[in-house]
Parts: sequence; structure tokens; C-alpha cells
Amino acid sequence: MAKNNDALRKEARRLENEIDMKLVAFGKIGANSSSPIGHSSNTDTSPLLGESIFDSLSTEIEQKLDKLASINEAMAESSSAGTSTAAMHILQGHREILLSFRQEFNKISANHIARMEREELFRGPENISKLSGLNRRDMYMKESSHLNSSNALINDQINIAIETRENLLSQRHAFKRLQTRFNDISNRFPLISSLIQRINIKKKRDALIVGAVVGLCVVLLLLYAFN
Repeated sequence: MAKNNDALRKEARRLENEIDMKLVAFGKIGANSSSPIGHSSNTDTSPLLGESIFDSLSTEIEQKLDKLASINEAMAESSSAGTSTAAMHILQGHREILLSFRQEFNKISANHIARMEREELFRGPENISKLSGLNRRDMYMKESSHLNSSNALINDQINIAIETRENLLSQRHAFKRLQTRFNDISNRFPLISSLIQRINIKKKRDALIVGAVVGLCVVLLLLYAFN
């Protein structure tokens, strides 16, 4: 079991390093893949190429995030019985790293989509024909739809953060209860020791009394026998 946990932690750290590096590249591509408004038509293929690379890297990062989540779940299941405090902290650390990666990934994706849509909607006069089917109302509705989707992503991240906070609070309460129990046991030990000492003293005293009574009876019997 320990070897299995070590292998899972090693694989999790490897994935975390890979995802971290790919998120850096993902952010740079997302920021540079869209062409500035007003570019001439001979540069139209450059945004398409950047968009293709961005989509490919996005899919790869999503797959690695899902794999890292599966490894975290496997670590939680393998250490569910007899989990030590240190192991719980390590597992919580991996979960927080995964949460941070997902937040960064969603943020980069949302910013990239928003920028691409704005550039598509508000390009120069040379691209007016492409937008002939979109009036001002359609543009505002599309922007509103994007804002709603961004709000949904933010709400999801807030819910994840709240759930993580509740888990941490429950762990904190559990540790406090354990500490209280330990303190109660340590405080009771002196009382138990004192009680045992009193019982032993009483036993010795009772033994002395019984011995004295038996001795007195023997003396009386001897006196009665000789008389």
C-alpha cells in the first residue's frame, strides 16, 4: 500500500510539473494567437494557425487535468483507511494544486474566447461583409451570452472554493475534537492513579484488620484450651 501511494504521488508531481509548463505556454499562445484589429488580409492565416495550436494545447491540458484528478482520487481511496495527518495534508495539497490549475486554465480560455469574439465582431471595414448578418442587437446579445458563460465559470470556481473551505473546516474540527479527547485522557490519568493508590491502601488496611482479628481469636482459643 505504501509503495502504491508513493508511485501515485510521484506520478501526480510529474503531471503537475507538466501542466504548469503547458499552462505557461497556453497563456502565451492565448494572448498572441489573435491578430490585432485592422490587419490586412495577407495575415488572416496567422490567427487561424494560432487558434489551431491553442485548441490542440487546450485539449491536451484538459486530458492531463482529468488524469491528475483521477490520480488524486486514487490516492484518496488507497489511503482512506488509517490515514495519517501528514498524508491528509499531502493529499489536500495535491487537490489545491489541481484546483489552481483548473482556475488558471478556465481563466485563460475565457479571456481568449472573449478577445476572439470581440475582434470578430468589431473588425475594420474590410471585414464588414463577413458581419452583414449581424446587426447591433445581435452583437450585444452575443456579448451578453459570453458574459453569462463567464459568470457560470466563475460561479463554478466559487463553489469549488467553498467546498474546499468546508473540507478544511471539517478537518480542523476533527483535529480539535481529537486534541480535546487527548487532553481529557491525560487529565484523567492522575485521578485514576490516585484512585488505585487509595484502593491499595484500603486493601492493606483491611488485611491488617483481618490479621489482627484472626490473631486475637487464636490467642483466645489457646487461653480457653489451657484453662
